[in-house]
Amino acid sequence: MTSQDRSIAPQDDPEHRISMVEQGPFCVARCSCGWRSPARRARSLARSDAATHQGGG
Repeated sequence: MTSQDRSIAPQDDPEHRISMVEQGPFCVARCSCGWRSPARRARSLARSDAATHQGGG
């Protein structure tokens, strides 16, 4: 079962909309462009992956 957390506002490119999705004990960052982070146990790591994807990390 997945549940969506909250969206992170894109920084530079309006087409990159990031959302955090919980999958059991893991959290995954997903982007509207199709990119997906590795499953992480810590939300902070998934958010870091998303920031790197957006060019802000």
